[in-house]
Order: sequence, then C-alpha cells, then structure tokens
Amino acid sequence: MSGHQPLVVVGDALLDEDIEGVSTRMSPDAPAPVVDVTGARRRPGGAGLAAALAARGGREVVLVTALGEDEASATVRTALRGRVHLVEIPLDGDLPVKTRVLAGGRPLVRIDRGGGTPGAPAGAVREALEQAGTVLVADYGRRTARAVRELLEAVAPRVPLVWDPHPKGDDPVPGARLVTPNAGETRALSDIEGVSLRAYAQRGEELAGRWRAAAVAVTLGERGVLLTRPGAQTPMLVPAPYRAEGDPCGAGDCFAAATAAALADGALPEEAVERGVAEAAAFVAAGGAGNPALWQTGAAAPRRARERDAFALAREVRARGGTVVATGGCFDLLHAGHVGLLESARRIGDCLIVCVNSDASLGRLKGPGRPLNPLADRMRVLGALGSVDAVAPFEEDTPERLLDRLRPDVWVKGGDYSAGELPEAEVLRRWGGQAVVLPYLDGRSTTSLAHRAARAARPVAPTP
Repeated sequence: MSGHQPLVVVGDALLDEDIEGVSTRMSPDAPAPVVDVTGARRRPGGAGLAAALAARGGREVVLVTALGEDEASATVRTALRGRVHLVEIPLDGDLPVKTRVLAGGRPLVRIDRGGGTPGAPAGAVREALEQAGTVLVADYGRRTARAVRELLEAVAPRVPLVWDPHPKGDDPVPGARLVTPNAGETRALSDIEGVSLRAYAQRGEELAGRWRAAAVAVTLGERGVLLTRPGAQTPMLVPAPYRAEGDPCGAGDCFAAATAAALADGALPEEAVERGVAEAAAFVAAGGAGNPALWQTGAAAPRRARERDAFALAREVRARGGTVVATGGCFDLLHAGHVGLLESARRIGDCLIVCVNSDASLGRLKGPGRPLNPLADRMRVLGALGSVDAVAPFEEDTPERLLDRLRPDVWVKGGDYSAGELPEAEVLRRWGGQAVVLPYLDGRSTTSLAHRAARAARPVAPTP
C-alpha cells in the first residue's frame, strides 16, 4: 500500500552554502589561512536535502517543514520547486544558514547563523501525514519535529517511520521502524563509553529499548552501519561496498532517505539498510551534497536502468577505474531470491548490468507456456530496482556474445554450484574477468511459483 502513497519527510530545512577557494598563504593579522574565493554554491540542507534525495527517480515526496519570509527560505523554496511538494509550517524568524569555507575541496571553517521558531501546524500538515505511506523525520534540533510530534505519534503505528535524530532534538516517537543516529550522536545520547564495535552495539541496543524503536541503525562512516534491536545480543553489520573518497557532507541524509524509500517499497529493515549503505557510498563518491549535478534541472531524477545504454555505462565505469558487475537470467517472475541476489551483486562493484533472455531464448530454455511475462515487462520490472543500473537482452541460449561485448569485470550467478561449473567462467577469462557464485535464497524459484499459482487456480471439486 505504501508504494501508492507519498513518502512524507518531516523536519528542519536549512540553507547550506559552500564558499570555495584556494589558500596559499597565512594572514599577517592572525594565525589563519587566507582564502581567495573562486566560487560559491547554495542549496537546501537538512530535511530539504533529505527530501530532494528521496525524490530522485520520480518518487512522490512531500516535505513538511518550517519556512519564513526571509531570503534563505525563499532560496530553499525555489530550489525544491518541481522536486517535492512543500507543506509549510510558519517560521517566526530566519531559516538557519550553514556556511562552509573550503580550500582545495577541504572545509576550513563552518559558520552558522539564523534560526527561528516553528509555529503551529495547519490542517494541511495533518492531511499530509494521514495520507503518508512512509514517513522520514529529519530532526536537526530546530523544533519542527516537536511542533508536529502529536501527529507523528499517531502515524507511527500505521506506517513505516524512519527517524534521523539529533542530540539537540527530541527522542523519536515510540514505534519508529528505524532510527538512524551516527556514531557521534550515539555517544552524545548514551552514557556507554568506548569507540569499539561492541560499544556501538551496546549503545544501539540501549537506545532502541529506550526509544521503543523496532531497530536502531548506527552509521559508522567507512565501517558501514550496525543494525541493532532492543534485547538482541548480536547486531547485523552492513559494510560499505567500497571505500568512497569524496565529500561526506549529506551522507547521513542520503542514508536516511534511501532506507525510508526502501521501506516504502516494501523492503525489510535489513534490506533497507543495505540499500541505504550502498546509496550513501555512491553519493559520497559523486561529491556529496556539493555535487553540482545533484541540483541541475532534471538531475534529481536519473534515467531508469532500463533506459540506460548498458555498453555506454560499462565504458564509463571502466574509464574511471570502477568495477563492472553483470548477472543474467530469465527473471520471468521476479521473487525474493532474485532481489537478494541482485542487491548482493550490486555491492560487489560500481554498477550492475542485468542480462536478460529474450522471449524466444526463454521459451527454448523453459519450454511451452513460457515466458509468463514478455521481455518488455521483465526489463521494466528489473529496471525499477534500485540495485540495477542497466538491463540488456540477448537472443541466444547463453549470454556469451553479449558478455563478449560488455566485458564485465565480475559475472555473478546465484546457486549451489561452483564458479568453475559456470559456462560463462571461461568467457570471462578472455579479458581477465572473474565469475563468482553468491548464496541464493532457498525455496524460491519461478517454476515453483508458477506451479503454486496453477494449483491455486484449479477449481475445487464440490463435496458430494
């Protein structure tokens, strides 16, 4: 149901400003570097950034936030126009502005100014939350979440709610599906000391119990994310798929937005965290919130995977030194086994290309009555998955000719056989690629689903 309802982001919007320059000398007046300014950029931050990130790909997103009559509020409104639907709470005062001064891409100092008080929410806020399929609270300690807390408490038992907390903000409402503090926030919010993995696990478990949350995902930067639950002794660690070199500004907002979007798509918390980690890594590698492409017209909604040219994508990724991953199959009825395999495969490299049997190829392989879904439909479903970057069909019985053109670095299959048994393994060796086997979710197959559907469709004989 949540997939047909908007994702509602509630929280404190900010205006982020980057002043960029170069520094080659120290000031004669004080022990401080002199920065020669080369440019400046302004963009939505806080809940505004989280909402824009959640809306990438065309998802319907509503942002409930406090905005005033000041120039910073007007800038945020303009930047978000056409990306998200704004439901405003009146702001008494100016919108907070956070200014970073950077030299050579590295921040030297941050200057914070402004900050008003949110007023009472109007009926439009209640209506937005009542219609929400999923809710993300981006709390930056500026009291927007407090202004609508009663409404959030009412919605938490009904829909998935993700809460990105702040040490200066309020506790998440009871019943949150997922709370996403970073490492520093957990240290500020808990009396448990230490920076070991065990200490973070204990803090996450303690906070989950205190907040009455279903789970707490502690973001640990390059170490990944630690998913903890109240009373659980063994957390799940989701490592980053690769070491992302880039500006980490906004990575926490990206992670929270991606996990909320995954929950909106029906993912389990574990699956949502995995997607969030992968998207946050890609976000940092692309330049973080300071990436100009993020705010270019139309850039917030990248092309769907099925619309991307697989060969051009492979060339682009290889040109920048990335790893091209490919997998293949019929994907006649997409099920949980497929989804798990594709998500795992995507984490191996920098893009995932799915090779799909054509209708004729699938029919020869599976026999009469197949495919159940035509190629166009299968490609559209695959292309809608966040783990898939491009889809390419092939007419032959095997994808060998297609692979010879794509030349992926890694070929992935799921199952209980060894990589040496894969017919594609020999093809990959021609250019130094590697075939690997990933664990596959037992008991899931298109054939078994088709048989179960056929049995369910048989008329039941009347009882004599």
